[in-house]
Amino acid sequence: MDYVNPHRTRIKICGLTREADVDAVVQAGADAVGFVLYPKSPRFVSPERAAALAARLPAFVTPVLLFVNASPEFIAKAVAAVPLALLQFHGDESPADCLASARPYLRAARIPTGTAGAGFDLLKYAQDFATAQAILLDAHVDGYGGGGQSFDWTAFPWSHPLLNAGSRLVLSGGLDAANAIDGISRVRPWAVDVSSGVEVSKGIKDPEKIHRFVAAVRAADASLSRPT
Repeated sequence: MDYVNPHRTRIKICGLTREADVDAVVQAGADAVGFVLYPKSPRFVSPERAAALAARLPAFVTPVLLFVNASPEFIAKAVAAVPLALLQFHGDESPADCLASARPYLRAARIPTGTAGAGFDLLKYAQDFATAQAILLDAHVDGYGGGGQSFDWTAFPWSHPLLNAGSRLVLSGGLDAANAIDGISRVRPWAVDVSSGVEVSKGIKDPEKIHRFVAAVRAADASLSRPT
């Protein structure tokens, strides 16, 4: 009997603003915690606040700082406050902008929803940002940041070598416990990223929803590792 190679999908939970939520996310087994440093977001935290929250993280849980068209000075201030953080760029940043901080980074791809998503050249986008640790796939909404919407998961050739779905893709956009298994089965991402799908209101997480989401991700992993 043959087995598919087991894969553990990494989990990032984003938009944390409270100590209790950071503790709940760690307890549930998340791999990364995201802090939104975009002042127009309802989930915004300052660099100082992000540092205080990140100080609660144990070893091997990665803090991620999310920026939208931030100035180099603001990014430098945030990196100084949370020096071990991974950076995430979610605005109109160029490859040079992302590299300017000399830090490992994720680059968000804002994919149109509906049939328009098929017109987004994800292969070119991944090539343009080849220096990114991963491409974070999110749905395009008005403004910036996550909008709690999903794009068409069937629109792209996930097995293409340029996308390298085993290590370069983070699936985001409208994920929750109800659709995580389907999304992971279709895209086979390295990681998933959730925010509104585990909230009771913007910036306020629900421990029960967090645990249900993590359980759904692990169920997806188990399903993909079944004997063939």
